[in-house]
Amino acid sequence: MPETNFIDKVRICCRSGAGGAGSAHFHRDKRNPKGGPDGGDGGRGGHIILKGNRNLWTLLPLKYRKHVIASRGGNGSSNQKTGADGEDVVLEVPLGTMAKVAENENLLCEILEHGEQKILVRGGRGGLGNVHFKSATNQAPRYAQPGESGEELWVTLELKLLADVGLVGFPNAGKSTLLSVLSAAKPKIANYPFTTLKPNLGIVPYRDHRSFVMADIPGIIEGAHLGKGLGHQFLRHIERNSILLFLIPSDSDDIMKEYQVLLGEMEKYNPELMDKPRLLAITKRDLIDQELEDMIRAELKFDLDFLFISAVSQNGLQELKDKLWSIMKLDQS
Repeated sequence: MPETNFIDKVRICCRSGAGGAGSAHFHRDKRNPKGGPDGGDGGRGGHIILKGNRNLWTLLPLKYRKHVIASRGGNGSSNQKTGADGEDVVLEVPLGTMAKVAENENLLCEILEHGEQKILVRGGRGGLGNVHFKSATNQAPRYAQPGESGEELWVTLELKLLADVGLVGFPNAGKSTLLSVLSAAKPKIANYPFTTLKPNLGIVPYRDHRSFVMADIPGIIEGAHLGKGLGHQFLRHIERNSILLFLIPSDSDDIMKEYQVLLGEMEKYNPELMDKPRLLAITKRDLIDQELEDMIRAELKFDLDFLFISAVSQNGLQELKDKLWSIMKLDQS
């Protein structure tokens, strides 16, 4: 997914349709020139609706669509005929999209499943026809209700990626390389920090034709919870990942310290992230020999499972996938 095409936040103006007016018509024919009221109701105005689409990964289609306007409902007519409902506008969005009121950030709804639909802005109700106002003391009401006005609301749509596994690490930890080897994704890869500026998703094939989704997300730096570096742009995407796979290079000066910094930034941003299953992969195994690997193993005192891998030589990758799959199955049970 090209970085320029990945849009995870847009602001749009949504205007639902007004309801149609009720009719104040009276029945007339050659046999009954002075019939009673028979005015129909107005149709409701069109809704603005969000619909989940698992085949979308970005909000790019909505980036340049600043105004979304639904049509008004049709007016009621004779013979108690109800006006047509206004046409709804359906906005298809990726799974994990949240809709908030732009003015105060209040959550309106979120889309988590394929095909799920939520009404973002409701259309106005149609007015009642004069037939509803007939009574014993008023046999010929000459009035009907107007339709309700539609609503106008500025909405912020914000995407939090849904993935089975989210890659967590400092810049240049090897996240993009790992994703490119495990899946068909082609993220930008280079030997300098912040190569990845936007998240990338890949489908990782597993045994017996099974698969899972892995997300390569821009690297953390100290102070990310305060918005430093890519800050909140990165951290919000790991909230929806089922498993967090921490990546730390084997040539790091202090592997345990790096892990604690990564963990600390997540906890300060959202303490609930600490409840997610975690696994540590020590990357760039091809840069060290067996003796140094044994020394590193002996020094590590982690409260979680870890393993050594190399995306370049593809060493330890099957073991990594097996561990991730077993964690996923355990988490779902």
